[in-house]
Amino acid sequence: MATTEKTRPLSNVTDAMVRLASASIKRIKSSTKKRSKLPLNESPTQETSPEQKAVPADDALTALYFPGTAATVPIATFSTLSLELSKYLNQDQIGLIREAYRVSDIAHLGQRRASGEPYITHPLAVAHICAIWRLDTQAIQAALLHDVLEDTQITRHTVSEQFGNTVAEIVEGLSKLDKIEFSTREQQQAESFRKMLLAMSRDIRVVLIKLADRLHNMRTLEAVSVEKRRRIATETMDIYVPIAYRLGLNLVYRELQDLAFSNQYPLRRAVLARAVEKSRRNRRELIGRVMQSVEQALANAKLPVQVQGREKTLYGIYKKMSSKALSFSQVLDIYGVRVVVNEPSECYLALGIIHSLYKPVQDTFTDYIAMPKINGYQSLHTTVRGPYGTPVEFQIRTATMHKIAEDGVAAHWLYKNGESSITEVQRQTVNWMQSLLDIQSQTRDSSEFIENVKIDLFPDAVYVFTPKGKIIALPRGATALDFAYAVHTDIGNTCIAARINDEDQALRSELRNGDVVEITTSPKVQPNPAWLTFVRTGRARSEIRHALKSANIQEAIKLGERLIMQTFTVLHIPPDSIAPESWARLQSETNNKSREDLYAEVGQGKRLPAAVVQLLLRGRDSSTGVADTPGHPDKLLTLSGAEGAAVEFAQCCMPIPGDSIMAALGRGQGLMVHCAGCAVANRQRLRDPERWIDVAWADSIARQFAVRIKIQVREGKGVLARVASAIAQNASNILRVRNEEQPGSSSTMDLVIEVQDREHLAQVFRSLRRIPIVMRLERVRSGISSSDN
Repeated sequence: MATTEKTRPLSNVTDAMVRLASASIKRIKSSTKKRSKLPLNESPTQETSPEQKAVPADDALTALYFPGTAATVPIATFSTLSLELSKYLNQDQIGLIREAYRVSDIAHLGQRRASGEPYITHPLAVAHICAIWRLDTQAIQAALLHDVLEDTQITRHTVSEQFGNTVAEIVEGLSKLDKIEFSTREQQQAESFRKMLLAMSRDIRVVLIKLADRLHNMRTLEAVSVEKRRRIATETMDIYVPIAYRLGLNLVYRELQDLAFSNQYPLRRAVLARAVEKSRRNRRELIGRVMQSVEQALANAKLPVQVQGREKTLYGIYKKMSSKALSFSQVLDIYGVRVVVNEPSECYLALGIIHSLYKPVQDTFTDYIAMPKINGYQSLHTTVRGPYGTPVEFQIRTATMHKIAEDGVAAHWLYKNGESSITEVQRQTVNWMQSLLDIQSQTRDSSEFIENVKIDLFPDAVYVFTPKGKIIALPRGATALDFAYAVHTDIGNTCIAARINDEDQALRSELRNGDVVEITTSPKVQPNPAWLTFVRTGRARSEIRHALKSANIQEAIKLGERLIMQTFTVLHIPPDSIAPESWARLQSETNNKSREDLYAEVGQGKRLPAAVVQLLLRGRDSSTGVADTPGHPDKLLTLSGAEGAAVEFAQCCMPIPGDSIMAALGRGQGLMVHCAGCAVANRQRLRDPERWIDVAWADSIARQFAVRIKIQVREGKGVLARVASAIAQNASNILRVRNEEQPGSSSTMDLVIEVQDREHLAQVFRSLRRIPIVMRLERVRSGISSSDN
């Protein structure tokens, strides 16, 4: 339990809060509309009677949180909360929590939920759920105060002064960003999630309270419109259900999932529930026989066990039916049996006994004890053929494993015996929270951050090994490249090849459970934009995007500096003659922090180099101009092809070394290079002449360039093979090929190949002309007539 921070007596701040509450009550009384509060801060609706309502919920799951109830969510009171708190806290601690309740009660005075209930019943219910999880004093205080910053005039400073900075930080992490203007609801939602998840990474109690908040809101969702229910349910299924699963909170996960399902698809759930009830009557006797036989066999082996029946959730059945296109009658593994033993070794003994009773179904055994799930879950899973050949799934685990399977990270508070399994769950949770910080540090956009986090929230996982035997858990569908980034960012950024189970494989190869993966790296390699098309994890996506952005900026800086220096050279002005004060003034005027930032803007095409130089030359001889200055062939910007993403070669005309070229600075897109005679470029130049600059090829070319050619050939066997062989013999690669059928006995092959320059292209053409079936060759360039070369 965390140490409770020293708090001040209630009397020190109560007067101020009473004044705030009194002012609120006056405004409420003078208003023609009554104030109501919906779950998730929705727009107010017409108030209903404040009488207590019975709210449908999953009977078994609701009873776990509110003992003694079955189908209703009762109105929460402080007395019921205090009763639960007395089971694990002393009276002094409960007294501190009572202070938080009084402050919250005063702050929310006059506010009602959409159901008509006093709003204070919601924080009380959230605190009660947290008390069942045995969260500490600070967490319960924060649960009671979790909405005061959003919906009342109480400030963070007030909360911090009264209850300590830790409680204030938790409450702030739980507050949505609804006082800031956003362009769309989606943007506001994404930024609020981002704020909550990052607060969670600093204190896990933030997300536990948030899950309790969402759980109570979902239980009382009947007061809002159908459209809002569906939107809230979808948000719950997309974000909060996976978070609960990721933290191992199985009871919360199942209830949120069921409540979200019932609000997304109420008719489907009702039909499915009726089918399951009917099936339950038919199969009750069968499961009873299986449980009885297993219990007897384990008792004969002197194994102390608990044997429990279990049933697949309605959403689990629905998901299996929809994903595999099955009818309900085809989903046979609805029922299962859970066997709980004392020691891990007894799990394997029990497994052997069960397999001696019933024949196991092939490929259904999974050992989550040796390789725990990513949320710390451990069990043996096996499916056997029961009576009449009916499949029955068994889960075999110890009592401690069962606690973790049900309570996950909350086991830290529920069970304080320091068991290693619980410590492992905490370690896994810390690792995941650290991964959130890693993704955050590489992601500026809130929507992209949430997208990356959601990818890593999905429950299915594969477990692979490093060559040294370390287990790496990844989402199902992850590739060798995802593995590289999971090991270390630098390994991901520089990886060139992968070996999976001692065989060379592509980086996009999908991993399977038990694979041993080894990564080969090279310091010369940089992330490729194509990697984003196949990586699966949020961490890999965010790291690749960050690396690409950084590389693009560096390339833009280099290009921008070259463009500015070229302009100085054309004007016969030494760059060193520009005073540092002139650079500083221009940086300030253009809101750039450094000269490199200014270079980057020029390299990205956001500013013209001529305009930048003109501003730098203010106050000098007016006869020294920049515009209309003739270019000098020996002072042109030269290109070698190694400039990176800051320089692109137009696809319309595909220039290659040896062609006369010109280039345009795109707005925010760097330099676009065209052939001098390109019709597309000439039209653009007429519209925007000041953005065009003279360029030339460097003496040394760093790479090959794509060029498009057409080859008319006579029909015959092996035509493509002969053409491809001739191209390959000249050290050229084929990037694309398309065959165009022609009337008669000929066809045209449309290819994109790589060449070093015009001389290399001519060499390829000479080889192609030697093939008897080749009738005509043509290089294809937009608006340029070019045949045979």
